[in-house]
Amino acid sequence: MSPANGHAKDSANIPTTAVQQIAPPISDTNIPTALTLTATKIKELIANLEVPFHPSVIEWRVTNTSKGSGSPRGQVMPYADQRAYTDRLNTLVTPAGWTRRYTIHTSANFERSKDQKIVAKVLVTCELSIFSLGSHSATGEEWADDDNAATAAEAQSFKRACSCFGLGRYLYYFTGTWVDLDDRKRPKTVPKLDDWATPEGWRRGLRPHAEEDSKPAERTTAGTDGHGDGHHNGNGASDHGASLVREIEQMEQALGKRMYRGLLKTLARVWNPKDIQDPAIQQKVLAHMQAAERGFRRLDAAINRVGPEPLTQILRSLKLQSIDRVDDLQSLREIVLALETAAEGKQ
Repeated sequence: MSPANGHAKDSANIPTTAVQQIAPPISDTNIPTALTLTATKIKELIANLEVPFHPSVIEWRVTNTSKGSGSPRGQVMPYADQRAYTDRLNTLVTPAGWTRRYTIHTSANFERSKDQKIVAKVLVTCELSIFSLGSHSATGEEWADDDNAATAAEAQSFKRACSCFGLGRYLYYFTGTWVDLDDRKRPKTVPKLDDWATPEGWRRGLRPHAEEDSKPAERTTAGTDGHGDGHHNGNGASDHGASLVREIEQMEQALGKRMYRGLLKTLARVWNPKDIQDPAIQQKVLAHMQAAERGFRRLDAAINRVGPEPLTQILRSLKLQSIDRVDDLQSLREIVLALETAAEGKQ
């Protein structure tokens, strides 16, 4: 599945200075490829994994478009090609210090809701191991009628597994920025990354929440129509509420739109977190979303053990076409428990 606005940059063409900014050279980190590391070295390695990618390898994908009059506009999200992830791992621990293993499955055919076509899904599970840190696995999926289904699902699963170690995790903080599009629905301009989303800013200690609280008027206008709201009155309670709203907004990418909106509607009777006025309800919504995120992680781990076929059967029993259609915690809990029970029975 190709990006909506061009090709990923070849890492071979990145200047040497850019590579050095992506992560410190091995000689500086002094991290061996042996199976044992001191607690200090483990902490240092994790910190270097969390550093944002150099801006030269960041690209922008159009995720939504507006249908209003005038110039077409689109909501863009930053992403990095999976080669940026492998380059970071190779730089920090050498190619001998990590490994990955893919498992590919296909689901049974079912009706796709957006066009009523009968089609299967390609499901790829990636188990990523970084020696001395352990292993994490995650699953990617794509419709089987896509010419690049396996490639897209593979990249998705690998990057999701990397995020479990902190690599690329910072990209989950973005919720989208609206820009003008050309007649081919490509961005005419791309947003400038905030300082916290660059290696230099991150190493200075800048973080999304801290920067947005200190510079509200300059915050990225993600998730708005491109103008932002800029509201900030210096009140401690209001600051805390704004922080909770941002945390809730950042859960959308991890949960998917269906679950995200389902929890907002059920718990707060709103579509936009900014419409939640009661701090107690804000806390409740965030707690439920965090529980849903943990549930999806357990689901990925169970799929890795038993494959996708038991999941398809469980979804059918609940009259669900796809896990993407789940919009409440109770259903997710039932699915996870059923799949984990199937995994235990298979052992």
